[in-house]
Amino acid sequence: MNTKIRQVLYQAIYESGEVLLRHFGKVKNVEFKSTEFDIVTEADKESESCIINVIRSNFPIHQILAEEKVNDITTASEFKWIIDPLDGTTNFLHGVPIFSVSIAVEQQGKIIMGGVYHPIARELFFAERGEGAWLNNKPISVSQISEISKSLLVTGFPYERSNIDRLIPYVREVLVRAHGLLRLGSAALDLCYVACGRLEGFWEFFLNPWDTAAGYLIVEEAGGKVTDFAGNPYSPYTRQILATNGRIHNELLSILSQ
Repeated sequence: MNTKIRQVLYQAIYESGEVLLRHFGKVKNVEFKSTEFDIVTEADKESESCIINVIRSNFPIHQILAEEKVNDITTASEFKWIIDPLDGTTNFLHGVPIFSVSIAVEQQGKIIMGGVYHPIARELFFAERGEGAWLNNKPISVSQISEISKSLLVTGFPYERSNIDRLIPYVREVLVRAHGLLRLGSAALDLCYVACGRLEGFWEFFLNPWDTAAGYLIVEEAGGKVTDFAGNPYSPYTRQILATNGRIHNELLSILSQ
């Protein structure tokens, strides 16, 4: 079963990536969701439809949780596909080439497989539980840096601006300690960059399952550590995430748990 699921995941993620490339730089229709900053484009919708069609044609009874279809497509199956058809919509709309497609597969409540595709760079990050993590079929692992002062970190900010005041103290505290702090705009890619050693850590509040379900497994399978801000084991249904190379985890956790 896992071999077939892997094949379908690869097909869906590559085909949806091509959809995004066709739309990139040509977005015409923009809709607003919960706030004036939370947007959806025709690219999001077409990419999601592409993914769902590939899944449905191979696994018609599997459950699906997708960003633009707010409710689960619920069945009796033990498998659930968790989909973000375009992570980084704001970047995409503005022509910034930092965005991704994220697809994870959950079996009986546990993420067993995940892929994140960066179409512009032609980079596919993939992990299968217990089997390691890869970038374009080459094994990856987290970095060896063990001090925040030598670490390049990344975070993100919520669409709901009323939450910003809560986040600023964390940003300030990390900025004075870290070698650098980025905001890339795609949580899925943030996680993958930690997994392959480009970054040492990532944290963010107010996320949804489709933002992290694939990326967090990729970090863990690359040797990293992922928890909530209290140090508990991570679940994609938790709305806060800390992912690191493991070596700086406790130091960063001490800041975020305050």
